[in-house]
Amino acid sequence: MANDIKTIAEKRKEWEARLSATTSKFPERPVRFSTLSDMEVPLLCTPDDLENVGFDFERDLGFPGEFPYTRGVQYNMYRGKLWTMRQFAGFSSPTETNKRFKLLLEQGQTGLSTAFDMPTLMGYDCDSPKAMGEVGKCGVSVSSIEDMEELFEGIPLGDVTTSMTINGPAIVILAMYYAMAEKRGVPREKVKGTLQNDILKEYIAQKEWLFPIAPAVKCVIDTIEYGTKHYPNWNTVSISGYHIREAGATAVQELAFTLADGMAYVEESIKRGMDVDEFAPRLSFFFDVHNDFFEEIAKFRAARRIWARMMKDRYGAKSPKSWMLRTHAQTAGVSLTAQQPMNNVVRVAIQAMAGVLGGVNSLHTNSMDETLALPTDEAVMVALRTQQVIAEESGVANYADPLGGSYLVEYLTKKVEDEALAYIKKIDEMGGMIKAVENGYPQAEIGNSAYHFQRQLEKKEKVMVGVNRYQAEEKKRAFDTLYIDRSVEKRQAERLHALKAKRDSAKVKQCLAVVKRAAEQNENLMPSIIEAVKHYSTLQEVCDTLRSVYGEYREEGKF
Repeated sequence: MANDIKTIAEKRKEWEARLSATTSKFPERPVRFSTLSDMEVPLLCTPDDLENVGFDFERDLGFPGEFPYTRGVQYNMYRGKLWTMRQFAGFSSPTETNKRFKLLLEQGQTGLSTAFDMPTLMGYDCDSPKAMGEVGKCGVSVSSIEDMEELFEGIPLGDVTTSMTINGPAIVILAMYYAMAEKRGVPREKVKGTLQNDILKEYIAQKEWLFPIAPAVKCVIDTIEYGTKHYPNWNTVSISGYHIREAGATAVQELAFTLADGMAYVEESIKRGMDVDEFAPRLSFFFDVHNDFFEEIAKFRAARRIWARMMKDRYGAKSPKSWMLRTHAQTAGVSLTAQQPMNNVVRVAIQAMAGVLGGVNSLHTNSMDETLALPTDEAVMVALRTQQVIAEESGVANYADPLGGSYLVEYLTKKVEDEALAYIKKIDEMGGMIKAVENGYPQAEIGNSAYHFQRQLEKKEKVMVGVNRYQAEEKKRAFDTLYIDRSVEKRQAERLHALKAKRDSAKVKQCLAVVKRAAEQNENLMPSIIEAVKHYSTLQEVCDTLRSVYGEYREEGKF
């Protein structure tokens, strides 16, 4: 093989000499050839490039379904089971979102993904003064278990997997879901789905938090511990790079910071006394899929490889299920443009194909109108059909890791892996991800990257079609958007007031006192919160009880 590599390298030099002779006729465009994240890329990759980065087939690539899972976590990949098509949905009231859920399931969606409104995300009820003007606007309003029951009315909880995108008050929302499933008589082993519940990335990127970092992470570990014991098929945390990327991170930063967050949860769970092989199989991930086709494919492949080695070598996990990085992905909302919004259909199709070729387990495709408003039914259907066309018509689902072995893809995968590991090493030297977040390290790195990319757009070194190049005088036309009026806020508040009037207030007060005592005594909060929401304690009542013990987080300004 060494002689073959030497021969290839020599022939490449001969080719490069001929290339130089032709570039006088066809000179390269005067731009820096780099990925969207500004990683410089070669014109051509050959086996000697892989030799130079130390690529080894058996160690780094292997086969699908086997360590280190570079080629995917399932042996036959999408031949056995297509990725879960999980369109993000949530707006207005639980009743309205329930209708959207049923529409999507009728049209072939295979899992639900729930978006909550801003008051819910921040732990406030719909009748709070802090909720005014925001109820139902960017997601569904949920203030009590009664809302949760309405949201999933007629949905077979034992058959459909549910994802819920919420972080700060995630422990309360999960308690409502568990309590609802219990009331319906769904066996615990049949309750399947995922709670995002990744509070570290909130401090890094999305900024929707309630408590200071230490108690907030403690709440995440409480859910992992409780779920491991009682809900064996529920993913209690979805470690999320999506919002990190949307905040301006590069692909490498998204990968490194997300995996470092995951490592922090593993370490905190082990400190709690849990065995790694008991909880690690239920950890899941959530990544962005941006526009740079090959960079995104390489990112997913590198993610699986790094995680497998970390779990096996650093944390001593013995079960292959603990080594597997299972991931949901969503196309890049930040890549969508209000200018020429039909272009977004093309962007989403490219991103979705990258996700599939990267081997994701679950996928959401954004709707073309999401820069203007929450998506309409028509736009959602185009987004869902995009996935279905890829699955049923493109042929890519017939192959396991069809780009595996590509010189370029393997080169990029190794490069992304090495650069991500360099970040992880730096975070280790700081004392781990919790310390790094407290010191503002990932936040500063993302801020610098976002600024760098914006400058590239302004200089037209990077192109957004219809924004900084190929602009067109757009004709004014009616573009249907979804409008959420203020009447939703009034109806939801009236519903909540009616609930408070008929519930047992003394029992609610008693339950909240138990929650407070559990927080003060550093006990696992899940049992007491489940009991509280069963008796119709509201989201804000539980969160305010915890705020009274833990306090509230205030971010320090750093420049």
